[in-house]
Amino acid sequence: MQPVSVVDYHTAGEPFRIVVDGLPDIPGATVPDRRTFAMGSAEVDAVRQLLVNEPRGHADMYGGFVVPGNDSDADFGVLFWHKDGYSTACGHGTIALGVWAVETGRVTASADGDTSVVIDVPSGRVVARVTFSGGVVQRVAFRNVPSYVVTRSAVVETSRGSVEAGISFGGAYYASVAASSVGLEVTPKHYADLIAIGREIKWTLNDTPWARHPTDSRLDGIYGTILYDDLGQTPDGPHQRNVAIFADGEVDRSPCGSGTSARLALLDAEGRLSPGQFLHHDSIVNTTFLGRVVSEVIVDDQPAVITEVEGNSYRTGTATFTLDPHDPLGTGFTLR
Repeated sequence: MQPVSVVDYHTAGEPFRIVVDGLPDIPGATVPDRRTFAMGSAEVDAVRQLLVNEPRGHADMYGGFVVPGNDSDADFGVLFWHKDGYSTACGHGTIALGVWAVETGRVTASADGDTSVVIDVPSGRVVARVTFSGGVVQRVAFRNVPSYVVTRSAVVETSRGSVEAGISFGGAYYASVAASSVGLEVTPKHYADLIAIGREIKWTLNDTPWARHPTDSRLDGIYGTILYDDLGQTPDGPHQRNVAIFADGEVDRSPCGSGTSARLALLDAEGRLSPGQFLHHDSIVNTTFLGRVVSEVIVDDQPAVITEVEGNSYRTGTATFTLDPHDPLGTGFTLR
């Protein structure tokens, strides 16, 4: 394997590792096609494993392969990945990519004002609006693919009793469950228990009709469980704290960007968001995204909302990773 160079960012505490050199060719006419190829390519997936596994990564590492967009209207495309494979959406990664694109000059930005970065992701086209002031990035707000509610009342039998989940789509399917309904709070103290029940709910719902995309089976499946604490209603809108347990037991340190879109769809359906209001969405490490509904649309004959999620991202380092051909650990291991 040739050396692999990366730039690392964090968005609200959640890592995002961008591959800038050393990636094998990933053919395909569209980003979803390239994702399908990567999932079936031992050569490409070896790079994912090298970067996400220990000793070069860790069980909660996240990143992306930058690829061409679907057409010339996109600045680029991306394949999101984690320790268990390839996701269809990633809000915190979209925010990081927006910052990376303007900081590296891939997308030209002025020292003051807004610059749009158009990114094709497996679930569709998203736009990151990067706001500069005095040459410094102040914030990034990404406009997501349409988000919608599947059901507000899926009953799930768990080891902690029967719970009710709201299932919604924000580029991926999420099951939202009040943490109090399973006897927990979204705090580091309950970290292990949150992971356990999050995995249980995800896998219980994963193969149900609620987790089937109406037009594209590549988007099927429950990506994660969002466990949330409702912190009340403010004059600006609802205030909640959440943790997304995604893939197979990974924990999002950020408030989860695509998960915030999924929560916005549910809150809008519940009448909790008036025009002009925001969801103040905190994470398990007390970082924050602001989310809002921009407009209402119809997608696949059902109501949906266009959402915008705001945060920021910061570079944490650069690295070039290598694989010694004599290393018995190869592309590494995962130890949680």
